[in-house]
Amino acid sequence: MNSAIIQETASRIQPLNPAWRAQAQARLDRLTKPQGSLGRLEELAAWYVAVREDLKSSLKKKVVMIFAADHGVVAEGVSAYPQDVTFQMVANFLQGGAGINVLARHVGAEVQVVDIGVKYDFSGFSGLISRKVAFGSRNLAQEAALSRAEAEAAINVGIELAQENIAAGADVLATGEMGIGNTTPAAALAAVFTGEPAATVTGRGTGVDDAGYRRKVEVIERALALHQPDPRDPVEVLAKLGGLEIGGLTGLILGAAAARRPVLLDGFIATAAALVAARLCPAVSDYLKAAHRSAEFGHQVMLASLGLRPLLDLDLRLGEGTGAALGINLLEVGLKIYHEMATFAEAGVSGKDS
Repeated sequence: MNSAIIQETASRIQPLNPAWRAQAQARLDRLTKPQGSLGRLEELAAWYVAVREDLKSSLKKKVVMIFAADHGVVAEGVSAYPQDVTFQMVANFLQGGAGINVLARHVGAEVQVVDIGVKYDFSGFSGLISRKVAFGSRNLAQEAALSRAEAEAAINVGIELAQENIAAGADVLATGEMGIGNTTPAAALAAVFTGEPAATVTGRGTGVDDAGYRRKVEVIERALALHQPDPRDPVEVLAKLGGLEIGGLTGLILGAAAARRPVLLDGFIATAAALVAARLCPAVSDYLKAAHRSAEFGHQVMLASLGLRPLLDLDLRLGEGTGAALGINLLEVGLKIYHEMATFAEAGVSGKDS
């Protein structure tokens, strides 16, 4: 059942039709400015029109989805923070006190927090979307992080939440996550799907010291040797090396693309999920924009593998969806230019060839 849903969703994702982008660009080229002078803001507007296949497409309902889960690999000493921080930050999100809450309020986006695998009982918490698949993953350095059924279930949670949000009118979905230790599985996935050595794609995450960094690389190398993951089976790679929030984000990306909704990627963890999604359906990359390039080592390698060029480079490494929220802001600006700026004819201004 789970596998069938994933396959059916992926089968509905089609490459963007360049004719829609060309029509949008034609209007952008008639606006009162030199052609192309608003650079990537024009790119964003034309991309959004092409995704939605609607020349009058608007951007009203903006949603940041934060998937939260814990990771057994923290037992290997790969994080500078204790595992309890995951559930504590989930509570902070729900109270509106985190960085993503501030930025989401600024751009007018709704924040949704999903417990897909936190090692904590949230009974009594209000405002939390409870879709727990398991109480965290297992230690990927010693055994498979997830069963295949758990990995498929996590992907399905993401697909279902994408569908629910789109049915409720969401125009854009932004990816967020929370999970102490999750840069380790993300780096492991990056190594498998980019073919790069672990040391090339592994960074310091929440700020481990030199010894912690060396330990983190060694843990990933040990996991890769143990599991011998085959990139031709992305769900199995996710199961062996990934995490539940990464699975949820993978499903969110697939579900959004299948319904012709754009996705703004946050940083390192979200891009690892995008690598999984793109292996399940290469056309999914057409529906993605990388909001920023993370300070996390290896993120650029992942983006290059997906053919994505980041919009911003601000040395961000918080996660939560903070960079993606800033991307929403740029997308909205691009669309305002597209819809509200006058053409040469409308303004009575002489064009270049007049």
